[in-house]
Amino acid sequence: MSAATMWTGWFKNQRGTPRPVRKTPREYELMKVAGRITGDCHAMLAGMIVPGITTGAINRAVEEFIRAAGAAPAFKGLYGFPASACVSVNEEIVHGIPTDERVLREGDIVTVDVGVRHRNFHGDAAWTYAVGALGPAAERLLAAGRRALELAVAACQPFVKLKAVSRAVQEYAEGLGYSVVRDYVGHGIGFDLHEDPKVPNFIDDKLPDLQVDLRPGMAICVEPMLNEGAWKTEKLADRWTVVTADRKLSVHFEHTVFIHDVGGEVLTPHPLWTGGKGVDAGGGG
Repeated sequence: MSAATMWTGWFKNQRGTPRPVRKTPREYELMKVAGRITGDCHAMLAGMIVPGITTGAINRAVEEFIRAAGAAPAFKGLYGFPASACVSVNEEIVHGIPTDERVLREGDIVTVDVGVRHRNFHGDAAWTYAVGALGPAAERLLAAGRRALELAVAACQPFVKLKAVSRAVQEYAEGLGYSVVRDYVGHGIGFDLHEDPKVPNFIDDKLPDLQVDLRPGMAICVEPMLNEGAWKTEKLADRWTVVTADRKLSVHFEHTVFIHDVGGEVLTPHPLWTGGKGVDAGGGG
């Protein structure tokens, strides 16, 4: 759930110095389990998102999968969110509420954001799926979103500033003529789904989180959100679903990444992700 989640307005009401939480080796192992379940859930979704399915059916499949794995859906009830997955279609960026009335059609794109809580630690990953065959513009946008995620993950290196991650996404996306969402951002993750630091997809030197040093033991969710048009957003009447203000398409890709002393490790891999898992170190801290 985009850290942007309930921190909209954060940019106007900065809370002071960010305090990232570094995990112990034991906490790292717990996060690996939560991340694996999250990634496995996306592997399951890849085979069921076809024309004619409802967003409500996707939500039920996510909850059933997570509970069968011995975990809990992290989003359900969080801040009052009513579902187990955020399911956002076409111009919907994040936090779409799934329903049995919303039927996916050929040519749609749909983002499914999945959060897992297992033994009090979390995994979080989002992916934008093609529903059947897409037009060329939508195909290009999806490809750009996937590549932006690869660049964000590659930038997750120890002892570099967080702004390196943000710059990698912004420069790539804007270089292709897309915009990056500014009202919603990535986040730290661990015992809480949303922890410091915030992880924007853009550079603004007034944001103190961008000066955070990535250090071994930290875990962050990197989640590029690219818009076909302008970056501005609106929230629908349900008070959750966020859409592009110009109603053009948006994509959202996310992984949970753990920082080791030799690089970043993707804790939420799945078959659609071709960017590699990164390092596979033996412990955090």
